[in-house]
Amino acid sequence: MGFASPVNTTWWRRLTSPQWRWVLLLAAGAVLILAAWLGFRKIPTTTFDLTRHSVPLDQFVDGGPGKDGIPAILTPKFVPATDAAFLHDDDRVLGLTAGTEAKAYPVKILNWHEIVNDTIGGKAVVVTYCPLCGTGMAFEAEVQGKRHTFGVSGLLYQSDLLMYDHQTESLWSQVGMHAVSGSLTGEKLTPMSLEHTIWRDWRTAHPSTGVLSTRTGSFRNYDRDPYEGYRDSAELFFDTTHVDSRYHPKEWVVGIDIQGVTKAYPFTELKKVSSPVTDQVNGQRVTVRFNATTRSASVIDEPGQQIPSVTAFWFAWYAFHPDTQVFKAP
Repeated sequence: MGFASPVNTTWWRRLTSPQWRWVLLLAAGAVLILAAWLGFRKIPTTTFDLTRHSVPLDQFVDGGPGKDGIPAILTPKFVPATDAAFLHDDDRVLGLTAGTEAKAYPVKILNWHEIVNDTIGGKAVVVTYCPLCGTGMAFEAEVQGKRHTFGVSGLLYQSDLLMYDHQTESLWSQVGMHAVSGSLTGEKLTPMSLEHTIWRDWRTAHPSTGVLSTRTGSFRNYDRDPYEGYRDSAELFFDTTHVDSRYHPKEWVVGIDIQGVTKAYPFTELKKVSSPVTDQVNGQRVTVRFNATTRSASVIDEPGQQIPSVTAFWFAWYAFHPDTQVFKAP
């Protein structure tokens, strides 16, 4: 007892010999290189229950601020257009309508909050904006027959906002439009048509619009853009699984999904042709209306109704839709 057998002693001598130490160092280095090549990432520490999930956990990324570090707006206040002196004509807004009611959500506010829980036309909605992806999207806030309210999780998936609902703390992908972890995994959100435009055009089209007020309950300098310079740079803050270099990563596109078939219309292509553009996607006729001045686009179906679309940076649309069709100007 207490002594190594001759066999073990022999192996120990071999393992501690200079030649074997080099072999072990090379093997360890190879493992580290392989891990880096495979894009190995640590699963972020979080209080959310990730036991049930529909996407790989190592693709969740800690965005930095932490849960509710970016405060969602739960009780939004609105002012009439005549009192929205904090907005300049060329400021970007997200516009939502329901019946005769119209509301504008300034991007200069959404940059700091990302989520607004609201109602319009008597319907509960959640208006979301991810500055990293340029994606403003609105959804009905009813899930499984119950109203849900949403907050900012502090986590990202494909460089995009992961929301969480306060009722179950499930995580929701904004661009993916479904729950990716928690008890509601697999549940889908119902998108609403949302316009990306500038304040002058929205105000002209909807003079009685309400405007999200800067009285948010949070102390923020809404005249300062925390993402200044980001939209013009080809650099991303966070990696994505799928990458395509056909366009600048931050090229604006409007994307649609017609029963599982996706198509992107890059603004740089739409600029080359007269608007509107008529197209066929998955056997359905669609019309894309593009305004180069306001850098905005909308998609109309054959009966003439606007359908939900996603205005996004090219890299973000492609990250979620790597098999997307792409419109090319003739």
